[in-house]
Amino acid sequence: MSRISIKNKTDLPADLRPLWEKVRAYGDFEHHHAPKLAVEGVSEAGAARLLDYHSHPELDELDKLVVAYAIAVTNDWNRTPDDIFMRLKAHFTQAQIVELTWRTALCGACNRFNDILQIDVEPAAVVRDAAQ
Repeated sequence: MSRISIKNKTDLPADLRPLWEKVRAYGDFEHHHAPKLAVEGVSEAGAARLLDYHSHPELDELDKLVVAYAIAVTNDWNRTPDDIFMRLKAHFTQAQIVELTWRTALCGACNRFNDILQIDVEPAAVVRDAAQ
């Protein structure tokens, strides 16, 4: 059970409701990465073992680099070697690297926020998992 009450758009003062829409327009974080990976051809089983990226049969070398970078942003942000940036720059613009970094960091922040406050943001997933 959540440690705080969950608010929705109608709980906000009318002048702040456009901010709600602006934040929602940034992207759907509710379902994590699996649906977006499916669009790219990664199976549900492949998405579930994404952290095993070194030998992942569904990922190409660029995909593996992006996963390695996401892990670095999340876990090794203070120990990330320059080499990973050199490899990223061979494929992405600086703006794309900033976007990749921001989205990864934002997802991590959302996960920490929801975990510490025990906010269940995916009730459908809980129902699905309970049925399995």
